[in-house]
Amino acid sequence: MKRRLAVLLVGVLVPAAVYANRGPQAPAPRDAAEIQAMVDAAADGAEVVPPPGHYLGHVVVNKPITLDGRDQVTIDAGGSGTVVVVETNNAVVRNLHLTNSGADHNAEDAGVHVRGNNNVIKDNVIDETLEGVNLSKADGNIVRRNRISSKSELPLGLRGDGLKLWYSNDNAIEENDLVNSRDLVVWYSQRNRIARNVSHGGRYGLHFMYAGSNIVDSNRFFDNSVGISMMYSEGVVVKGNYIASSTGATGTCIAAKESSDLTVENNDIIYCAQGLFLDVSPYQPDSTNRISNNRFRFNDIAVGFLNDRPGNIFTDNIFGDNLTEVAVYGGGSARSNEWNGNSWDSYEGFDRDGDGIGDTPHRVFGYAGRVWMDMPNTRFFKGTATLEVLDFLDRLAPFSEPELLLEDERPHIRAKEKTS
Repeated sequence: MKRRLAVLLVGVLVPAAVYANRGPQAPAPRDAAEIQAMVDAAADGAEVVPPPGHYLGHVVVNKPITLDGRDQVTIDAGGSGTVVVVETNNAVVRNLHLTNSGADHNAEDAGVHVRGNNNVIKDNVIDETLEGVNLSKADGNIVRRNRISSKSELPLGLRGDGLKLWYSNDNAIEENDLVNSRDLVVWYSQRNRIARNVSHGGRYGLHFMYAGSNIVDSNRFFDNSVGISMMYSEGVVVKGNYIASSTGATGTCIAAKESSDLTVENNDIIYCAQGLFLDVSPYQPDSTNRISNNRFRFNDIAVGFLNDRPGNIFTDNIFGDNLTEVAVYGGGSARSNEWNGNSWDSYEGFDRDGDGIGDTPHRVFGYAGRVWMDMPNTRFFKGTATLEVLDFLDRLAPFSEPELLLEDERPHIRAKEKTS
């Protein structure tokens, strides 16, 4: 009798208990066609608020409406195509979770693809998408406070761009958080404002190509291969940014290639293999690049030049705790550029009258240790004991006349206190 009762308990009570502990079941995904039907039925200017849930499919916003998920709606593209396409002007897409786009680079699969003007894309979570937000021939849009990451299973070079602007002008890209995406890239696009964004774990924190008159203000770029790169671009203003931890063989905080009329001011340029690298910049004749009030700290090389091209003006910058202050690759010097009123922690002069200006100019010479500048293949040995000893001996008793790399006639003394 007891045995039969035990069998009964095992056969009836235990399965019931197990079932009771499984908890509520997640609702089945809904079809994104429901959202599309709401969009299609909405009048211009209407607010479309889908019921909370997980929707499979794609949505096209083709009229000036507000699509608001109120942080309760996920649209899942199921691994194909772009999640939301905006093909109109004056629409708003906000408070949505957009995920699982396709992985077709030719189709530029993305979380949001904007093909219109004066739209607002804000407060969305965009993840597991090839590209995050893609603006294509789209002007006057606002992209704000989105959290964007790319397809986690892809290697970095095959991930899409977290944000991409293509022939898109006068847009505001503000307060977005990009992590583990490839680039924030601006191609053939003018007068955009890129402010207060955070980009880390990518390749280029920000990459300009043939893009002029853009403003880069108060962003944080760190743990990327390159912080900011400006290629073939003019009139870009880079101010108030924190750019750090671009290490490795190509690690650079800020790079400029054949770019002119740049303003680089009041940035923290910290702990990069190269702080600022200038490659034939400025490029346009009779133009200048203005580099002022920046803090170059803890870099392997603070400022590097591909050659001795003139036209860069360095004023009121702080150079502290860098392994090498200035490098010119392939020979030559940086004397054709202007250096005035910078602070150098290697300055060995005095300020006897207390005016905050050194009594003698600050001079940077190239000794034996600069062999790695003249012969790039030897850079692997930079910082090794052998080169350091050669450099020390050459400074102590020069084997040959050292080359003067630069001269700052009015080095600042008081600014050195800010670096401590």
